[in-house]
Amino acid sequence: MSEKITAIRFKIGDAEMTAKGRCAWALAQLVAAGQEGCTPIDRPAPRWSDYIFKLRGQGVPVETVTEMHGGTYAGHHARYRLSVPVEILEVQEAA
Repeated sequence: MSEKITAIRFKIGDAEMTAKGRCAWALAQLVAAGQEGCTPIDRPAPRWSDYIFKLRGQGVPVETVTEMHGGTYAGHHARYRLSVPVEILEVQEAA
């Protein structure tokens, strides 16, 4: 999905909702990632945890899986994935 997303109107079950700004971008990334989900490593953004917190506050069920990684800065990171299907109804993009 485009990096210029400013809003997404979507549906979970019978409930229609709208996500705006970076939360809309994050939701688009989650939908595009499917069951594999995505991480801040493979889809960089400054505040993934905040986007997920806000989406959950809207009622979007997002699962968090903690994964370990190696390298110079070894540690762990989160993988986020949608727990239920999300139907995208409309995407608004910046000009």
